[in-house]
Amino acid sequence: MRASHADRERAVDVLKAGFAEGRLQQPEYEQRIARAYKAQTHAELQMLVADLPMGPVPQAQFMPQRPMVPPAFLPMQMPMPATTNGSATGSLVCGIMTPVTWGLTAIPAVILGHKARAEIRRTGERGDGQAVAGLILGWLAIGGWALFLLVFILSAAVNL
Repeated sequence: MRASHADRERAVDVLKAGFAEGRLQQPEYEQRIARAYKAQTHAELQMLVADLPMGPVPQAQFMPQRPMVPPAFLPMQMPMPATTNGSATGSLVCGIMTPVTWGLTAIPAVILGHKARAEIRRTGERGDGQAVAGLILGWLAIGGWALFLLVFILSAAVNL
């Protein structure tokens, strides 16, 4: 497409900006200006300015300004609720079930409780209280059974 006089002036403005910013040396600038005024097509003009920015060069970006509103009037930013660790819940359930199952779920309660506490420290999930409660109930049941067996063995030894 043929270039108009306004097209040539726009190209010359880009060249002037490039020279002012130090992107072009004086001889090259003068040569390109002369070629711009002689250009017949848009393609010729585009070749003259292709290696230069077409507008003002963006300066260093600054941080976006905060709105001038007191914090009390800004919407609350609620953090995403953390999920509860499944092993912690399992530990608590097994710990609660120890009296009903005569202590059979005590060992799973202890194992799940320790596993849950390690996962919670690593991932930041919720449920540490559940894990601790499951651990306590599990260890109490194990201790109760150990005490029962100790008393049973001692009473059998005394009766011999």
